[in-house]
Amino acid sequence: MSRVRLHLHRRLLSSTSPPSRSWSPRDAFAVAAERVRAGTLSRDDAHHLFDDLFRQATPVPDRSLNGFLAALARATSSTACITDGPALALALFNRVCREEAGPQVAVPTVCTYNILMDCCCRARRPVLGLALFGCILRTGLKIEQITANTLLKCLCYAKRTDEAVNVLLHRMSELGCVPNAISYSIVLKGLCEDSMSQRALDLLQMMAKEGGGCSPDVVAYSTVIHGFFKEGETGKACNLFHEMMQQGVEPDVWTYNSVVDALCKARAMDKAELVLRQMVADGAQPNAVTYTCMINGYATSGRLKEAAKMFREMKSRGLIPNIFTCNSLMTCLCKHGRSKEAAEFFYSMTAKGHKPDIVSYRILLHGYATEGCFPDMIDVFNSMENNGIAADCHVFNILIDAYAKRGMMDEAMLISSKMQERRVNPDIVTYSSIIAGLSRLGRLTEAMEKFNQMIALGVQPDKVVYHALIRGFCIDGDLAKAKQLVSEMMNRGIPRPNISFFSSLIKSLCQEGRVMDAHDIFDLVIDMGERPDDILFNSLIDGYCLVRKMDKALKVLDVMESVGVEPDVITYNTLVNGYCRNGRIDDGLTLFREMPRKRIKPDTISYCVIMDGLFRSGRTVSGREMFHEMIESGTTVSISTYNIILGGLCRNNCADEAIALFQKLGSLNVKFSIAIVNTMINAMYRVGRREEAKELFAGISASGLVPNESTYGVMIMNLLKDGAVEDANNVFSSMDKSGIVPSSRLLNDIIRMLLEKGEIAKAGNYLSKVDGKSISLEASTTSLMLSLFSREGKYREDMKLLPAKYQFFDGFC
Repeated sequence: MSRVRLHLHRRLLSSTSPPSRSWSPRDAFAVAAERVRAGTLSRDDAHHLFDDLFRQATPVPDRSLNGFLAALARATSSTACITDGPALALALFNRVCREEAGPQVAVPTVCTYNILMDCCCRARRPVLGLALFGCILRTGLKIEQITANTLLKCLCYAKRTDEAVNVLLHRMSELGCVPNAISYSIVLKGLCEDSMSQRALDLLQMMAKEGGGCSPDVVAYSTVIHGFFKEGETGKACNLFHEMMQQGVEPDVWTYNSVVDALCKARAMDKAELVLRQMVADGAQPNAVTYTCMINGYATSGRLKEAAKMFREMKSRGLIPNIFTCNSLMTCLCKHGRSKEAAEFFYSMTAKGHKPDIVSYRILLHGYATEGCFPDMIDVFNSMENNGIAADCHVFNILIDAYAKRGMMDEAMLISSKMQERRVNPDIVTYSSIIAGLSRLGRLTEAMEKFNQMIALGVQPDKVVYHALIRGFCIDGDLAKAKQLVSEMMNRGIPRPNISFFSSLIKSLCQEGRVMDAHDIFDLVIDMGERPDDILFNSLIDGYCLVRKMDKALKVLDVMESVGVEPDVITYNTLVNGYCRNGRIDDGLTLFREMPRKRIKPDTISYCVIMDGLFRSGRTVSGREMFHEMIESGTTVSISTYNIILGGLCRNNCADEAIALFQKLGSLNVKFSIAIVNTMINAMYRVGRREEAKELFAGISASGLVPNESTYGVMIMNLLKDGAVEDANNVFSSMDKSGIVPSSRLLNDIIRMLLEKGEIAKAGNYLSKVDGKSISLEASTTSLMLSLFSREGKYREDMKLLPAKYQFFDGFC
């Protein structure tokens, strides 16, 4: 450091006030520039400096002024005292240009204008920069290379890229300048930012063709590659990346990061991994940004294992993960339902000095909320506040919504009260969660109180809030209030609920058996002037079929046709299924035969419904004929179809035929479901083909299927019927080892079978599994035990073999 510089530095460190008016302008500006760079000069200090200098007679050298303005131009929002240096530089220059500055300030040079034009770009005022360039031309100052480049930057910032290209290719030579690599890079960046990456590529290729000192460098290539990625032109970007390397231009870390980031965002993780490995092989060491992109890419793709591996690799290279990296990994863990692991990772990173932000806490809170781990969720919330991070509206919304969705409205309201205590204003999301939760529980008076409170506080209701209330009042049967809310939302300029909304509501009510309420809503839709669609009609028809009111279902069909809504295959499938379920197979057949006359072709579901009805009514021949008709019609035969045919044959004492068909289909490599296999095992036992049944059971895993509880239940019950008690016990043990919990029904079936066969001790082993909660004794089991143990003789003695808690039967005997 020179003596003068050292002297100024010492004066800078010892002074926190504006430079003294006793200083020379040169020293004052030099110290002020140093203080700008150190972040200790305020906006007021800068203006005071100019006030003092204007009052002095000593001239201000242009070099000193330029140095100060250049320091301001580079002052960013992160600087301690000055939040917008470029704008301040322009404001101060305006003072210089006014009469009050007097002759003390030297006439601006081209260097001054260069700095100010750059300030205009940094302050996002490029048009003013172009005006300053006009000043340069009017004053006759010589245009420098840096001036021309700054002009290009102003044009690009002003979105006048066509003019920038023209200046670059034609006008710069008129200004006495030769375009250099920086000139091209500025224009290339401007074109890419204006989504004109193809034009940028054309310019890049022109640049390469001309050669000389302007051959494309790594910055030029990287700019265009990044532009293509931004526009979603991944193929073009990758081609240019490969072309760049073929031209002998070595990609730098920024280039590689741009490629990796884009591929990760496109979920092309395998390609991103290849680029990362190529990056390492080429000696461009990946940095924290590279690994953060990879981890976030794997995390958003749901590939947790790879994300964790990349995180370990990052740490092994000595790179320190930032909070964004940690948040990406935590998000992935939470999405996989592993919030506890995310919390462990969170606390381990905190222990290592990483300070979590509010986003980190939101991720954990949302993870626990989704999994319903409310105690853990509240612990994280308390931990956040204890660590000095104030909960914002987003955080409170996560907690309120979690409780509201599970009907825990008292807890949700408690969190809402805490929100008010912390003086955090609720937003539309807060009120939506609370109002929807109260409406679902039928607490509509409270929901309306919250609705009115929301409006009083100036929070405008949206479609979600109105939908929640309208749904609540419709389900409650208060259609007048629902209609009033529809009118109110329309008056607010919010589109009224569409047909899909009402279709969903009608379907929900019909599934609960509330068909008349559903029909009332149907009438409300018509009363509102809406035209019901086929989905709405089909939902109502299905509701009447479910409650076995087929005549009313047909009346809805008549209305449907009368208003010009054409019934579709779903309509007829619903009606045919309704007839079959109600045992009216002939009516179902009549309707099925009517479909072609209505120009509706029966689909796979149509045939499955009618065949299932035929087999269940014992009309096996007709069922077979319908199956052949289905094949001849070219209708797709699904797994469900085979399940119906095979099950129907077995149900109607045609087990041998079913087995033959099953084996034939197996030879044709038809993929069966586990439900079909269960049916066939049972059928084989029924006709005494035990060994075939055992072979079929043993080969389940090899066929790619997974046995379920029904599979094990079929085997156990058939083995017990054959007296193979030990074999049945072994199958039960296999089920237990596979992690399948036996249902209460299966255990009761096993216990009754063993009791009937006199296997009291064995029955006792299964009775010990009855816990009275998830598994309890059925009335038929208890009745059988009372019947057996009330007899004199052997059974009274065997009762002692039962678990102690069942010895109470002795008191009844």
